[in-house]
Amino acid sequence: MPGTHRVRQMWISAVAVALVVSFSLSCSRNKAAESSIKVGVVLPITGREAKPGQYQREGIDLAIRQINQDGGVMVKELGQKLPIQEVFYDDSSDQAKSASLAERAMSSDGVIAVLGAYSTALGEAESVMPDRYQTPWISTGAAATTIFNHGYQYTFGTLSPTNLLGSTTAEYLGSLVDQGKLKKGLKIAMTLENTDHGVDYGRGIKQWIQDHPGYFNVVFSENFDLGSPDFSGLLQKVKGARADIFLADAHLQDYITMHRQYLQSGLAHQMISYGARGPEADARKAMGDGVDYIFAGIWWSKNLPYPQVKKFNEDYKAFAGHEPDSWYPAPAYDAVRALATAIESAGTLNKTAIRDALKNVDLKDSLLPGQELKFGANGQINTPFVIVENKPGGKVDIVYPKDAATGESIAPIPKH
Repeated sequence: MPGTHRVRQMWISAVAVALVVSFSLSCSRNKAAESSIKVGVVLPITGREAKPGQYQREGIDLAIRQINQDGGVMVKELGQKLPIQEVFYDDSSDQAKSASLAERAMSSDGVIAVLGAYSTALGEAESVMPDRYQTPWISTGAAATTIFNHGYQYTFGTLSPTNLLGSTTAEYLGSLVDQGKLKKGLKIAMTLENTDHGVDYGRGIKQWIQDHPGYFNVVFSENFDLGSPDFSGLLQKVKGARADIFLADAHLQDYITMHRQYLQSGLAHQMISYGARGPEADARKAMGDGVDYIFAGIWWSKNLPYPQVKKFNEDYKAFAGHEPDSWYPAPAYDAVRALATAIESAGTLNKTAIRDALKNVDLKDSLLPGQELKFGANGQINTPFVIVENKPGGKVDIVYPKDAATGESIAPIPKH
């Protein structure tokens, strides 16, 4: 019996040693696995949305670089700062590929969050994945309300809703009536992209008009397909409507194609807008002074009078080799900052804890209009838009709201 007792003690000791060794190896592996914070980024760098996708990636990459240069993100649970490691995928502006790559990042790459999804179409495709894999997802370029109205718990976005873009557009035009620059009762023709983005934009305009009777009347409204090579038939209908104001909701490539054909057809209106498109360098390059006096409602402008915007403009130009183009890089930049803030607040790399912390993020020095970024109950922010107007000589002024304006509205468009 004494021998049996001795064997049992030796066996227990061996098991104890094995457990200690196993635990030590496990800790060692965990430390190695947590030498960085993996963040997925899915954006279009090729295809029809390549330019905005490039600008959004530059905003994300600049933020990551600055955070890492400062030592990384503090993770309290680990007692150290960790650098952000970007896991990047180009979705080629393709919906199916965008959804597949977001799924891959969440399921196979060990990321704690995914950023990206430029455009409503790509955002809608990706948005089904976050709750499935319980991984926070921040859309940096999709604003349609349908993305955020499903009750998803892991979905966030750094663009205000498109219906607010529509209502702000109408509100701006209404302010021009109040100033005596435009007459009351002018007729509006609208062409809207055949997406939920277009639906929201049109709804925002119509709701404002309904709430402010007598200002404007919508006499024409028709949808068009994304990526259409020819808008001449649609523009002939616009011409036949004899409207005073032309409002379109279009992506960058469709804006360039449509407005080139608008100019060729000899159309002229008192005011022209292509929704959130207008000041882009590619449009000016393609049509020169043909884009003068177009106004746009945008999520951000490099001309906002905030010290943090001035610094961002300088840092971005030094990093990317060119100035910020329209609004694209800023919401992406702030998305990274919001995520880093949430990680530090959560004190852990647990994805659900980070999700919970994102819901309480409050960036008081945001680049966006109003200088504060907070996610609403549905995960989407609700910062105000600014209205910019193209001026001769390549100048772009903020013309609305007044407290952010860098120049006066020129309205109606001068006749040549």
